[in-house]
Amino acid sequence: MNPVLVQAEQLGFSIAGRPLLAALDFAIRPGLNLVRGGDGRGKTTLLRLLAGELQPGSGRLHRQVQGLSFERPAEEVHDPVQASAWLAARREVFAASWQAALADALVVDFGLAEHLDKPMYMLSTGSRRKVGLVAAAASGAGLTLLDTPFAALDARSGRRLSALLNEATVDPQRAWVLADYALPAGLADLPLAALVDLGE
Repeated sequence: MNPVLVQAEQLGFSIAGRPLLAALDFAIRPGLNLVRGGDGRGKTTLLRLLAGELQPGSGRLHRQVQGLSFERPAEEVHDPVQASAWLAARREVFAASWQAALADALVVDFGLAEHLDKPMYMLSTGSRRKVGLVAAAASGAGLTLLDTPFAALDARSGRRLSALLNEATVDPQRAWVLADYALPAGLADLPLAALVDLGE
């Protein structure tokens, strides 16, 4: 069995005194991991906890992982940045593990080549998401967090992402954590390293 990269023990988190996550126990391993939950159930919050951006309100979270990718190019702070410059900056961050050939292939497969010279604010929601997916996939990070990555993607790009995540299921080193309302149809038959169900 693949090693545990992230272990949660009775993990809890509250917002303004209101419990959002409570007593979660799970282990994230290499392969494809799913965080499933309805609106307001804490999917993004859990990803931020995994990323170390938030600290647990209760319980423990142990990480033994090399590299973290949690790409959010849709945030307003990136609006004036040229898409190609944003990707170049991410390449520098992950210089030791960056997979240049995969990045180049995804730029083509996602139809991004004609958009890379534009500032982020000129890109559609789907295109910004695709830029983030290129960086996430190419990063080589041991822990790769994807927040509803299929949202706003065109059908062709969705199929390419499904193929990428299909490959992720047999990755012996990288843990991919997908947060979504449900496992997308294109991934329905894939084996999961872990399922964290936050409820409807």
